[in-house]
Amino acid sequence: MPDIKPILLVEDNPNDLELTLHALERSLLANEVVVARDGAEAIDWLKSRGAHVNRSDGDPAVVLLDLKLPKLDGLQVLEMIKTDTELRHVPVVMLTASKEESDLVHSYSLGVNAFVVKPVDFKEFFKAIQDVGVFWAILNEPHPPRPRQTPMKVTEA
Repeated sequence: MPDIKPILLVEDNPNDLELTLHALERSLLANEVVVARDGAEAIDWLKSRGAHVNRSDGDPAVVLLDLKLPKLDGLQVLEMIKTDTELRHVPVVMLTASKEESDLVHSYSLGVNAFVVKPVDFKEFFKAIQDVGVFWAILNEPHPPRPRQTPMKVTEA
């Protein structure tokens, strides 16, 4: 049985965070959901640095990324992921309340895998989150794991 990859949820709004976690839980996904409350924390988790230096190896099944975030906004995080040779294969779903066409166009130009507008209606929001979670965590065939980087051994001559 393949390893079950976590879902990285990047969300700063406490209400949206609670609803998203509840919807994912109700989807009966076996995936752990890791929460980052700002863009900088998300990058630190993905790069295994800072407070996340000792986290388990491996990339997430998907990054569910809010657009409006403190420290680094969702577009900055997306750009950092998609321009990083070790992370660019990680699926990113922009999960946002924004209906601005410019946000949609900019997200796709940076390489987002999907753009989901958070429905205002509770039941629609719940269903949208469940569908996104099931697709990316179960149905999508992920990129093969990247080889673990081992530090180069340097010997003195």
